[in-house]
Amino acid sequence: MHNEHIDKHFNDRNVTEMSSDYYLVGIEDYPSDNWGRFKRILKRSFRGELFVGLWVVLREMIRFDIHTVRYPEEKMPIGPRYRAIHQMKRLWESDTERCIGCGLCEKICISNCIRIDTKLDENSRKEVSEYSINLGRCIFCGYCAEVCPELAITHGGEYENASDQREHFTMYQDMLTPLDKMRAGTQVEFEGFGSITPHEDERVKKTPLAY
Repeated sequence: MHNEHIDKHFNDRNVTEMSSDYYLVGIEDYPSDNWGRFKRILKRSFRGELFVGLWVVLREMIRFDIHTVRYPEEKMPIGPRYRAIHQMKRLWESDTERCIGCGLCEKICISNCIRIDTKLDENSRKEVSEYSINLGRCIFCGYCAEVCPELAITHGGEYENASDQREHFTMYQDMLTPLDKMRAGTQVEFEGFGSITPHEDERVKKTPLAY
């Protein structure tokens, strides 16, 4: 009996405290006839809040300082270490492929999306015969670029790779830098995840065997 009295006391106090901070909203009964429904629609449609919202939209439409990017005509700049579609680099000295076919990228790939096959050329040197990456499985982790000993594979900035198939492959020749870009000197060397920084040569410590 004593507990019931205490609970009633606290409940009354809570109601009193809530009544000082909150107020009840008058809820109208739902109209039963069609004319009442029509008047309710008109009342809700032509309130001041509706015209305030329309004015805000119209004001933003006629303003010239647009804060959005008109994609795809305009695109935001991408960071140099953005991990998008893979790229294969060439050597500046001879325009040949940097990839030596070691297969480390295939072994370290946690998504099992890289396939590489090699063969021996006329000089008994290993060269890449087939190289493909399944972009449907790739999670763009960057491990392949980090483990590459020749800095041959990096991530570029091409992120528009939509496809109508679950298995979307990119081939070796599609990732390789074209020869015309190499001759024009437009291959970006220090861009892509896994590549070295522009001032990395200054940080290398020379050993006694360096000459």
